[in-house]
Amino acid sequence: MHNFLPIAYFENQFVPFAEAKISIATHALHYGTGAFGGMRGIPNPENPQEILLFRLDRHSHRLSSSAKFLNYDLPTDKIQQVIIDFVQKNKPDKSFYIRPFIYTSDLGIAPRLHKIKKDFFVYGLELGDYLPPDGISCRISSWYRQEDRSLPLRGKVSGAYITSSLAKTEAVESGFDEAILMNSQGKICEASGMNIFIVRNGKLITPGFEQDILEGITRDSIITIAKDFGIEVIERPIDKTELLIADEVFLSGTAAKITPVKRIENYHLSPKHPITDKLKQQLTAITEKRNKKYQDWVYTIKI
Repeated sequence: MHNFLPIAYFENQFVPFAEAKISIATHALHYGTGAFGGMRGIPNPENPQEILLFRLDRHSHRLSSSAKFLNYDLPTDKIQQVIIDFVQKNKPDKSFYIRPFIYTSDLGIAPRLHKIKKDFFVYGLELGDYLPPDGISCRISSWYRQEDRSLPLRGKVSGAYITSSLAKTEAVESGFDEAILMNSQGKICEASGMNIFIVRNGKLITPGFEQDILEGITRDSIITIAKDFGIEVIERPIDKTELLIADEVFLSGTAAKITPVKRIENYHLSPKHPITDKLKQQLTAITEKRNKKYQDWVYTIKI
């Protein structure tokens, strides 16, 4: 049961969440011609009259970029201002998640992106831990990640998430928490909605953008934090066998934050994951605005 925030942004105005509705004939519903973002917010632990949003500028910019794939010009500053107003109107008092969504809102039946109306809405819901924070089990999915030559994978295009949905359900219904997908070259790619990292010999390794991964904002943050700690970061292809013998494996994303992996298929990983824990603690401190070095990553909204 989700606890949705009471106010949504819909058709250029703020309305009660229950009144933000679309037609069953909406174009995007039929063709997956939408793009979305997702960001977390929390009440400031030091000041309940403030809400902290993690990397609002980067999330807004990525959504604006995703809109271009839909032949839609939605400026970054417009997205950012709507989200700020949205938070101020809702005044959330618990950890929450914001979902901005761009979509083709016409009622036509022709699959196209030209000469068709687009729209933009925002809603939110209370959200704690998306995955068990102490560690999860994963299976290698039988579904493969799409290729950038067939789908614009640098955007969070809604139609692409059928693969994520298939992989997630396959994993859960076969007794695992999460799925890990390989790409068309047979290399480890990402999870159903998260990027993946491994640790080997003290080095942090993650697939590069050429491996058909999403350009994750949490991923980018982790790479920066790790380098500041003096941890060597390598972006390169990862084989399945390397994943199974890694010293540590973790997933990252807005919803998942940093989640350690304790089992892959029938291979149990070490219960100790010091680098994962170190990065997780630092990321938490940053999102709570307890680290002055990264304060520009956190946008403060007065409520």
